[in-house]
Amino acid sequence: YYKEKTKERYKIEAKNSELKNVHGYRRATSYGIQNMEMQGAMAIFTVNLKRILKLI
Repeated sequence: YYKEKTKERYKIEAKNSELKNVHGYRRATSYGIQNMEMQGAMAIFTVNLKRILKLI
């Protein structure tokens, strides 16, 4: 089971890396948990939108 899951891990790591390095998910840009949640939601929305547009 573990070996099967590690074969798929690189796909998830690539997405996390894009979020951190390209879309600013590494650090919060403002104070407060609500602001960090909003920043996370916007970053994830942006990455998903880019993927959707790439598929079209």
